[in-house]
Amino acid sequence: MGHKPTHWNATAQVSALESLIAKLPDITAPLVEQKRPTPRRAKQLKAEQATELVQAYEAGATLHQLAARFGIHRATVSNILNRHRVKTRWRRLTEEDIDEAACLYEEGLSLARVAEQLGVSADGVRYQLRKRGVKMRGPHERKRS
Repeated sequence: MGHKPTHWNATAQVSALESLIAKLPDITAPLVEQKRPTPRRAKQLKAEQATELVQAYEAGATLHQLAARFGIHRATVSNILNRHRVKTRWRRLTEEDIDEAACLYEEGLSLARVAEQLGVSADGVRYQLRKRGVKMRGPHERKRS
């Protein structure tokens, strides 16, 4: 028998084409200019607020705490500190810290709890443990004693 050619039902194809043409805008109508959304701009802190932010950071507040307090992104907090030439606190994990993190994690502590004990971020702990080849648990897996 063989296959029917694709143009076998020309009436259906013409009908589909006519319905598509009907959806097109009228070419004689004037163009309506689409209003573009105005780009969002980061919140600007006043000079007094920036000074307050710097003082709070130097008193021990974290980037995350300051971001929440001033309603800005933590990268903006970092930029403000850089503009004021404030040396940011940055704690890297030592080999001993990574050993301890691996032991704590394998004992069943979550990445968040391990990070809390070491005073670093959970992402930093995860990165170092994976680099060491430690198998990561799923989010709801816990080692049962």
